[in-house]
Amino acid sequence: MASIPQILLNDGHSIPQLGYGVFKVPPADTERAVAEALEVGYRHIDTAAIYGNEEGVGAAIAVSGIPRDELFVTTKLWNTRHDGDQPHEAIAESLAKLGLSQVDLYLVHWPTPAADNYVHAWQKLIEIRDAGLARSIGVSNHLVPHLERIVAETGVVPAVDQIELHPAHQQRDVTDWAAAHDVKIEAWGPLGQGKYDLFGTSPVADAARAHGKTPAQAVLRWHLQKGFIVFPKSVRRERLAENLDVFDFELSDAEVAAIDGIDPGDGMGRVSAHPDEVN
Repeated sequence: MASIPQILLNDGHSIPQLGYGVFKVPPADTERAVAEALEVGYRHIDTAAIYGNEEGVGAAIAVSGIPRDELFVTTKLWNTRHDGDQPHEAIAESLAKLGLSQVDLYLVHWPTPAADNYVHAWQKLIEIRDAGLARSIGVSNHLVPHLERIVAETGVVPAVDQIELHPAHQQRDVTDWAAAHDVKIEAWGPLGQGKYDLFGTSPVADAARAHGKTPAQAVLRWHLQKGFIVFPKSVRRERLAENLDVFDFELSDAEVAAIDGIDPGDGMGRVSAHPDEVN
């Protein structure tokens, strides 16, 4: 079984750097997929209320026989639950579906700036953490202005920011801010969701060939060496194992720099929604 590095968060807790994400895994397939991921060696599962598959994650955990303290489970607060005490109601519902008394990480899924309630949502996550329902708290899809505002108004810095991040869209303004404030970056869509020919680019193809690895493995290795927390998604056991087989090689500085260069830095490589437009 692969030894997955642990990343130390700014609250003193640790998170496995490579995990398994269940975005768009159908609810009917989730228990099997998560069970296989745990069998292969994953110990970090990333889900969300809006995915509709928290029950499947919980069912797989329940039958796995793996001690709870060896698992890291993340879920997220959906956009329509930011107001009033709804965040408390939402975490209670998620915990019931997961069959857990605490998640390891709870995230505000999107800032929903048009609603102007993400600071309130963040304040409620602080309460949720303090109540022991989430060990660590963070945000997802928050850009620098959102991050600066929640910190200025609450004094609490998120442990992580989970953002769309892949070689064509590296969000360097966000990653630079995060590095300066000891916020760890989690990369969702780390392989570009198959929406462009990432694997056909020369830097990725050349790195894969040089190390006898697949292009996907080369890109995941790039994420790891950049210090990002990453959770690729698959429902195939062989691909689950392949994604975990990235700890027996290391990209050279030149190979990392070449993959860095895939993103021209103009923001045009985004393949999903812009956070300011999700409300």
